Amino acid sequence: MKKKIKKKALSMKEAAKKTANKLKMSFEKNGIKKQYPKTSPAKCKVTFRLPKDAAPDAQKVTIAGDFNGWNKENALMTRFNTGDFVVSLELEQGKEYRYRYFIDGVRWENDWYADKYVPNAYGCDDSVVIV
Repeated sequence: MKKKIKKKALSMKEAAKKTANKLKMSFEKNGIKKQYPKTSPAKCKVTFRLPKDAAPDAQKVTIAGDFNGWNKENALMTRFNTGDFVVSLELEQGKEYRYRYFIDGVRWENDWYADKYVPNAYGCDDSVVIV
């Protein structure tokens, strides 16, 4: 019985690892992943990824933008074992959203994979995702 449980646990770990690898590979190509569900045609699930290289020592990353009133605290990103930070948000289709990553409560970073960049009132650029 123990062998079966161990084997099942191992296969679950392997499945999780394969899923993580697939997600990592899709992000390596695109950076931002957009999914348009058939059940909610007005919405788009957008998954953002801040790669480890952009913030190698980061402990906490949030995403702030037009979609959340530039609230620096309400969209906490999850840190993967790879060191990348990831978050998925449902956004309304047919719009462009400005956003930036807020790292460890002290520093802003743009998205390396943004659809485009636009100047902001602070003398730098905002990342933009087009949904």
